[in-house]
Amino acid sequence: MNAEHTNLKDRVKKNTRNLAIWTFAWVITVALVSFGAKFLWDFNETISIAAIILNLITGIGLILANRRYIMELDELQRKIFMDAMAMALGVAVVGGLAYSMMDITNIIKGDAEISIVVMMIGITYMVSIIIGNFRYK
Repeated sequence: MNAEHTNLKDRVKKNTRNLAIWTFAWVITVALVSFGAKFLWDFNETISIAAIILNLITGIGLILANRRYIMELDELQRKIFMDAMAMALGVAVVGGLAYSMMDITNIIKGDAEISIVVMMIGITYMVSIIIGNFRYK
């Protein structure tokens, strides 16, 4: 039992590290696509397409690393994770559409930016994970 627990703990630790590496790589490619066109290659279409393809490939690696991470969690951790993901998805759909409607109806002055929705999702996910861990510990 103790060796099994240690083995699970080691696999979760390894998958967490792997997920962090893929997440960091993906964020770097997002920054590369976002800022590279303007500051590095002067909007060269070929380089921009190559950077976007690199971003997509890295994103696929991130998705697969996230899947492996989820599959190695124990039941309680998986429940906390799934609850947080459900909350983040709900906030993304409901909040994102409300934000878009505020743009369409000119309630907000600027354009609705996807980065705001992504930050909303991330914050909701992190708060939900903290609440879930607090609730079940």
